[in-house]
Amino acid sequence: MSVTQRPVSRMPVAPRIARACALGLLLLVVAGLATCQRRPGALAQIRATGELRVATVNAVDTYYAGPERARGYEYDLVRGFADTLGARLKIITVADREAVLAAVASNRAQLGVGVAINKPRRRRVRFTPAYKTIPLAVVYKRYTPRPHDLADLSGRLTLTHDTAMADWLRRVQPNLAFKQAAGTDIEGVMAQIATGHVRTTVAPANLVALNQRYHPSLRVAFELEARERHLAWALSPADRAAGRDALYNKTIAYLHTARTSNLLTRLDERYYGHASRLGFIGGAEFARQVKARLARWRPYFKRAARDYGIDWRLLAAIAYQESRWDPSARSPTDVRGMMMLTESTAARMDIVDRRNPQQSIDGGTRYLLQLMERLPEAIERPDRVWYALAAYNLGLGHVLDARRLLSGAGRNPDIWFNMADALPDLDDARYARSLRYGLANGDIALAYVSNIRAYYDILRWMSDRREVADDDKLAVAPARGLYDTARPDLAAAAPVF
Repeated sequence: MSVTQRPVSRMPVAPRIARACALGLLLLVVAGLATCQRRPGALAQIRATGELRVATVNAVDTYYAGPERARGYEYDLVRGFADTLGARLKIITVADREAVLAAVASNRAQLGVGVAINKPRRRRVRFTPAYKTIPLAVVYKRYTPRPHDLADLSGRLTLTHDTAMADWLRRVQPNLAFKQAAGTDIEGVMAQIATGHVRTTVAPANLVALNQRYHPSLRVAFELEARERHLAWALSPADRAAGRDALYNKTIAYLHTARTSNLLTRLDERYYGHASRLGFIGGAEFARQVKARLARWRPYFKRAARDYGIDWRLLAAIAYQESRWDPSARSPTDVRGMMMLTESTAARMDIVDRRNPQQSIDGGTRYLLQLMERLPEAIERPDRVWYALAAYNLGLGHVLDARRLLSGAGRNPDIWFNMADALPDLDDARYARSLRYGLANGDIALAYVSNIRAYYDILRWMSDRREVADDDKLAVAPARGLYDTARPDLAAAAPVF
């Protein structure tokens, strides 16, 4: 069998080489583009999406859901930073502070807040310079043996799973025996101290002060002089490796401004300023009265909350400060009832019987909302509530006088941090000519507001943990929220000062 072979067509050698070279060059270019294309820098991502992603933990010192909006020291601070970038703020809550760093390192978040600097963490993320330094305190329970130094803690100390603190203790006190509680944050450990399940721990001093309101039996044994908590913001190390410092530079500039403009000081006052004023005795007595008396009056507070769109726990805090939840309370000046209304205020609120708890709470709620309506629009929430409370105690005219003192001194009259400085000056004779409504005891008003804020925080904490729950759900105000002033109709009967 014969096979006929067709002649093979051959391309000249030079063109074939040229084509092969062109194809190879194309492949190299494509490969080069694929390998040279870099992930956009963090700031470029934010500008492209219009969103700043921030990782943090859900805690009293960082971020939590308030009745009217998200709140927290770190939340307020980073929200201001997002505003400077013109970006929406997206909070990503994670299980613990180590997970904050993991979210940043993996680019799930562009910033991590509420974390402290230490050497192991520096190897994982890029930190800004520290913007706040907090002492660390050894915490124990009242009426138990008080430790006086680190050696006294051996066998009694329980830490969170913070490896940096554990490593430091192993270095400075090699023979110290301690436990680490897995899956529990520092607030949980302090709660276990209060219940007697844990004996001592180490915690940031500011968190101790806050938690002493909820657990009055907590005490500070001593502070660790050689150890402090240096707070900073965490960023991904990828930008630094690629020489992209735009977001980093903006964060350190913003935090520098926050320090020099007293923003950090105002946040300290907002979240921690009232924590220490209540004291152990006041906090313990309030917790006792919550268990003994609040259940009877809670339905009245909740009814007013539903009717007027305000948090029932704020109303309960006001009533406790006014009358210790005693509907028959009466002052030497004939101020009466659960909300301690004057006769003239009760008449303006159409209250027939000031001793009737339902009428008193209803009238006091409407009066507070009227005061909020009458304040200058420039005062924003939540400071607007504190101004209204000062006016409830002192009279709106005196609060407006304090604003004028601030304006005359060149200070912003619309933030509570400044108002807290001005109120004590209302009884200073040097300012008498500047006070349209005369001298007044502003120190009492300042303490009044501080106490209510502390009582309100305790009630929120207790209700979140269902410690003051009853058969129905703990509804925390209708959609209008705690700080809304959605009742313009109430302004018609506003009292004249």
